[in-house]
Amino acid sequence: MANAFERGWLYLVTNFSDFQLASLGSFILHESVFFLSGLPYLFMEIWGLKKYKIQGKMNTPTAQQKCIIRLLLYHTCVNLPLMMVSYPLFKLMGMTSKLPLPSWKVAAFQIISYFILEDFIFYWGHRFLHTKWLYKHVHCVHHEYATPFGLTSEYAHPAEILFLGFATFFGPAITGPHLFTLWLWMILRVLETVEAHSGYDFPWSLSKFIPLYGGADFHDYHHRLLYTKSGNYSSTFTYMDWIFGTDKGYRNLKLLKEGTEISDELFVRDLLKGSEDPDGRVCCLNGNVEVKEYDTT
Repeated sequence: MANAFERGWLYLVTNFSDFQLASLGSFILHESVFFLSGLPYLFMEIWGLKKYKIQGKMNTPTAQQKCIIRLLLYHTCVNLPLMMVSYPLFKLMGMTSKLPLPSWKVAAFQIISYFILEDFIFYWGHRFLHTKWLYKHVHCVHHEYATPFGLTSEYAHPAEILFLGFATFFGPAITGPHLFTLWLWMILRVLETVEAHSGYDFPWSLSKFIPLYGGADFHDYHHRLLYTKSGNYSSTFTYMDWIFGTDKGYRNLKLLKEGTEISDELFVRDLLKGSEDPDGRVCCLNGNVEVKEYDTT
C-alpha cells in the first residue's frame, strides 16, 4: 500500500512542478474536499431531514444558492491567488514535495501543532472580529446565516478570508513542512470547519469522543447569537473559551436545558426576532448591526 502511494506521489512530482502542486494542486484538493464534505449537509437541508438537526429552521433555496455562488467567486478570486502568491514563502521556509514522504509520526506531530496554533490565533482574531466596527463591516457577512450548513463555513467577507488563510497557514509557513503534510493538514482543517458548521449533531460526532473538541453544537450556538453575547470563538477546541470565560452563556444554556425536553431555540429565539431577512438569514439592517442582548451568565 505504501509503495503504491509513493508511486502515485512520484507521478505527481515527476509531471508537475512544485509551484503547480503547491498552488493549483492545493486549490483543486481544497475545492474537492470542501464541496464533497459540505454538499451532503446541504442535501440534508433540501430533503428536510430534521433528525439530529440542531435548529428546526431550514435555509431557503435562495439562501443556499447565494452561498454557493459567492463561494465559487471568492474561492476563485481570493483563495487561488492567495495560494499562488504564498508559494515563495513556503519554499523559502523549506517546503518540499520530493520523496521520501515524511513519517506518520512527524506528520502527526506537525498537524497536531498546527491545530493548536491555528485555534489560538483564530480565537483572538475571531473575538476581534466581534468588535462593533469589524462586525458591522466584515464579520457580519459570515453571520448572515444564523442557521449554518456545511458550506457556510467559508462564506465570509474577502478580508475575513485573508485572516482565515493566515490562521490556517501560519504554522506551516513558519515550519516549511513536506507538501504531503500540508495537504493532509488542509484536508483535516476543511473537514473540521465544515462539520462545525453542518447544523447537525450526530451521536457519532467527534465532539462525543474527543475531549475539548467543539464540534457543531458548540459552534452552532455562536451563530444563533449576535455580536457581544455569542461567545464560543474558538475554531476547533473549547479550552480557550473556557479559560477566558467566553463560553459561559453556552454552558449555562446547557445547564438550563439539562433534564428537560425543551430545545435550545426556546432560550435564544428572541435574539433573532426582527434581525432576519425573508430567507431567514441574520442581516445588517440598513447597514447597521442590530444588537440583541440575551444574558445567560
